[in-house]
Amino acid sequence: MVYDLDGTLVHLNVAWDAVRADVADTYRECGIDPGDRDLWTLFGEARANGLASDVEETMASHEREGARTSRRLPLADALPPESRPVGVCTLNCETAAHVALDVHDLADDVEAVVGRDTVDEHKPHPEPLLAAIDRLGLAPEAVVFVGDSERDEETATAAGTAFEYVSDLTDE
Repeated sequence: MVYDLDGTLVHLNVAWDAVRADVADTYRECGIDPGDRDLWTLFGEARANGLASDVEETMASHEREGARTSRRLPLADALPPESRPVGVCTLNCETAAHVALDVHDLADDVEAVVGRDTVDEHKPHPEPLLAAIDRLGLAPEAVVFVGDSERDEETATAAGTAFEYVSDLTDE
């Protein structure tokens, strides 16, 4: 099993509007008008604008703080037994994932963590999910990816894994 993190195992306490505002400020400080583009569009354009590391650190800072005050979700209590390998593939930065797993005593249950900054691509590209699967020593067709969004479902399809929505596995 490989799980998404935010919205699946935990809820990161991140004010995404504030993240977008801080990223927009990063653009403005470099003389680039962010316009009304959303956070993920700005993130996607950051590399071409020479802002990749600044935007990543701005986002990661908010996520790490949000991980420290995150809320554990019901599916976290139903992780598979130790005999089955478990990974996390998240659009959040890897360090925030580790912080959240530590805060909620899940770190020992998860063998592989891949964040948006772990590999060159991010979800819905299959690379991060395939990296998590590879770290678990599994084949994609032997894995179920559990997530909370269409992006997660697209990632699973692109990687050749089965997919389950967290809402289908819990009452939440």
